[in-house]
Amino acid sequence: MTLHDLTRMKDRRDGDRAVLDRLLDEALVATLATVSEDGRPWAVPMLVARSGDRVLLHGSTGAGALRRVAAGTEAVVEVHVVDGLVLATSMFEHTANYRSAVVRGRLRALTGDEAVAALDGLSDALVPGRRAEVRGMMTKEVRATVVLALDLTEDNWILKVRDGDTDEDPDEVPDDVWTGVVPLHTVAGDPRRSPWLPELPVPPSVDGLRQRFAPPPQD
Repeated sequence: MTLHDLTRMKDRRDGDRAVLDRLLDEALVATLATVSEDGRPWAVPMLVARSGDRVLLHGSTGAGALRRVAAGTEAVVEVHVVDGLVLATSMFEHTANYRSAVVRGRLRALTGDEAVAALDGLSDALVPGRRAEVRGMMTKEVRATVVLALDLTEDNWILKVRDGDTDEDPDEVPDDVWTGVVPLHTVAGDPRRSPWLPELPVPPSVDGLRQRFAPPPQD
């Protein structure tokens, strides 16, 4: 079965690659799932970043299931963002506004300079500018890390989006029950320095994170 054989909520499919890219750039965590050697399902949340036409993941070389994925076993990467809870006049009609994507394929293990460049790219995508504020990676650290890339092709991903109010017909529901949307956002709090550090100015990368995840303007 291909991803496009899925039949439920077909009207929520979105084929816009730009929407997919924005979702992958916004999501911090993806779920990587596959089937382990004993035939049992396996899934783990991992930090994720997009670099052009590739999804980048990384983990420890000590993770057995991760080594299996690195060896070419087919897997799926799933990301989602919940943008709001939609409250209706019955619990059956309650739903959520969301963006979700599934990418399926064989991940490729990156090595050498390509792995180092991918790790730099992943770091810069998650915390822009931080890479330049810290020391370079040691060779032993790179060797202890599995760096994985999953190519985005024309037909190996599916994107679903819901954005709107309740699906109920206003003419068929009572008007004495509050309905509407409660927006949800990821918001950065005030940074907390490590307790052993002296007073140091907050670096630009942290200021950038605070701006990226600033509370939305109030209506």
